[in-house]
Amino acid sequence: MTATRILICTAQVPFVRGGAEYLVEGLRDALRERGHTVDVVALPYQWSPVERIPESALAWRMLDITHFNNQPVDQVICTKFPSYLVRHPRKVVWLVHQHRQAYDWYGTPLSDFINIPDHRQVRDAIFRMDRSGLGECQARYTISRNVSARLRRFNNIESEALYPPSRYAAQLRAGPYGDYILSSSRMDQAKRLDLLLEAAARMRSPMPLLLAGAGPDRERLEGIAARLGLGERVRFLGFVSDAELVDLYAGARAVYYAPVDEDYGFATVEAFGAARPVVTTHDAGGVLEFVEDGVGGLICAPEPAALARALDSLAADPALAERMGRAGRPLVDGITWDKVVEALVINP
Repeated sequence: MTATRILICTAQVPFVRGGAEYLVEGLRDALRERGHTVDVVALPYQWSPVERIPESALAWRMLDITHFNNQPVDQVICTKFPSYLVRHPRKVVWLVHQHRQAYDWYGTPLSDFINIPDHRQVRDAIFRMDRSGLGECQARYTISRNVSARLRRFNNIESEALYPPSRYAAQLRAGPYGDYILSSSRMDQAKRLDLLLEAAARMRSPMPLLLAGAGPDRERLEGIAARLGLGERVRFLGFVSDAELVDLYAGARAVYYAPVDEDYGFATVEAFGAARPVVTTHDAGGVLEFVEDGVGGLICAPEPAALARALDSLAADPALAERMGRAGRPLVDGITWDKVVEALVINP
């Protein structure tokens, strides 16, 4: 593969870090390790109020990133809305997600769009921009089959799923099947950590819950835990270091991850990398591309009693947790940066 000058384009909500940011950093490092000259272009993304969204898209459309310092940029790789509005003759998208509030979350409590003329106008504009910006790409990849299915459903655009590796892939290991359930995700409403807390209150087992991660929903979640009388059984760990998180995966009995129709879900891949079973729900989206009920984990209805039964079964049987966890591990062994780079880079 010929070395090229590549820009990775991404939209960044200031002061927020999550899976999309880790994906961009991992891609940057993987490209550099393979001899490419790479940098990241990140523009701040203003999604609230709704009426400001087209401004963020227009900023990308106005950029000229074909040359810098009289040197050509050979290729751009765009990631999430609205970065793929940028103009370049050799543009590839690796789609993390579109603006979900205008698509699959529209009409739900997770969307800030309401059925008024101004918001409908912005939503229609997002649809038009996506068809245009994504239609210009020489190749279209997504981070999961679930994201590809949304793109086909809403925009009639075809794409290919290309799974991103976890940034911890080389560090994850299988330790003993310990005495706690782990959650590792950003604390926002779409991750449904409230469902985990409600289930914990209905479990027969007093197995502790360890919640690693930060986010805007933490205060509400702490209030729910207090209301349910979970006390010291639930530990809100906040942000943890990479080494701490790897250790938490290695010693967990199981990992809970049941977001609302997730794009992909690094927590699933990381749990399997550490040979931990994953407890999820039948509406968790991309998680279900890896978790098969009774094989690599347990899939239940998204309601507290069903989830409590699933967690209790693993709490009572460490051998079951080990069998499921080890069954999941081979499913993620083939997710590598070599495959990602080979797919995304266009040879001159």
